[in-house]
Amino acid sequence: MTKLSVNINKIATLRNARGGNVPDVVQVALDCEKFGAEGITVHPRPDERHIRFKDVYDLKAKIRTEFNIEGYPSQKFIDLVTTIRPTQVTLVPDKPDAITSNAGWNTVEHQQLLSDLVDTFRAVGVRTSIFVGTELEIIEAAAKTGTDRIELYTEPYASNFLKDKEAAIEPFIVAAKLAKKLGLGLNAGHDLSLENLNYLYENIPTIDEVSIGHALISDALYLGLENTIKAYKDCLKPKTEVD
Repeated sequence: MTKLSVNINKIATLRNARGGNVPDVVQVALDCEKFGAEGITVHPRPDERHIRFKDVYDLKAKIRTEFNIEGYPSQKFIDLVTTIRPTQVTLVPDKPDAITSNAGWNTVEHQQLLSDLVDTFRAVGVRTSIFVGTELEIIEAAAKTGTDRIELYTEPYASNFLKDKEAAIEPFIVAAKLAKKLGLGLNAGHDLSLENLNYLYENIPTIDEVSIGHALISDALYLGLENTIKAYKDCLKPKTEVD
């Protein structure tokens, strides 16, 4: 079963626009769980422009599904993860001022750094996932770090989906097969939506987890959060099983 982890950064962005605590980030996370999400994802950035470090502590005390903290491994981030001890940490190579993740790690160049980080997080019982593209040598180098999983950066798939979905999915199918051969768990995320998610799932049913934020929260403005989460979960089922 492919799990749905809801990235709630955009909820925090909306809250921060006016100050106060509306919408309530923790309550939205609890509602996502109640409506069927199997995980909650946050990406605290150094400037705390959406998720704040305090939010991470507040969420850890309340949520009952898988908790995934993603981010660039600054010392402050490492300290946060080793203190919170979420289910999973996803390492991304973003610069501090990046608007959103826009590339995977060069795991060949940064293999020692990533290996050390995997060891650090494993020592406190945290599963590690490394954000990567579909280049096969990058996935092979990721496996050498000892990471538990990789997360495939799916923006290229989403961008090309309407032009030629078969061509768009092909490198991801090849990458997923290699990940399985290497014994890596497989996550996916970035620009996944109701439009393209089921096709990804149908072609790569071995994905363990998808992390979705921007599109899901945007859809919730029209469909409501409960209906939106159901719709995304339906995308993670064979078509014959959809209600």
